[in-house]
Amino acid sequence: MSDFGRQVQRISDKTKRRLDLVVRKATFEAFSEVVQMSPVDEGRFKGNWLTSIGTAQSGYGEQVDPSGQATIASIEGVTLSAEAGDVVYFVNNLPYAQRLEYGWSGQAPGGMVRITAAKWQPIVDKMVAQVVAQDGG
Repeated sequence: MSDFGRQVQRISDKTKRRLDLVVRKATFEAFSEVVQMSPVDEGRFKGNWLTSIGTAQSGYGEQVDPSGQATIASIEGVTLSAEAGDVVYFVNNLPYAQRLEYGWSGQAPGGMVRITAAKWQPIVDKMVAQVVAQDGG
């Protein structure tokens, strides 16, 4: 490979690494925010946010997580392997999830997902800035 070819390959590898990191960080940030905004009665709703890559998870469980910390740890475990181009799913299949998103709870009258989705671009911009700063420009 020529010197020019190696330079192009290094640039390509660096760009791919940065893109993957932005995908991981932005996805984790957004999904974590939804969990933190989720209303809590017993904590079952917070405990049923499911994250996966490639295929959405179905069903729901009995996990109770009032603080959301176990759910956020699970999100981190999945998003750490996400790469640019992956479809990362984030679902809550509890029967009352849609009602909570559309104002059924006084704790989250504006929902959680819609509010966070509206902030997606600023979240991505913030993560891009972090990755560039960490990586030295």
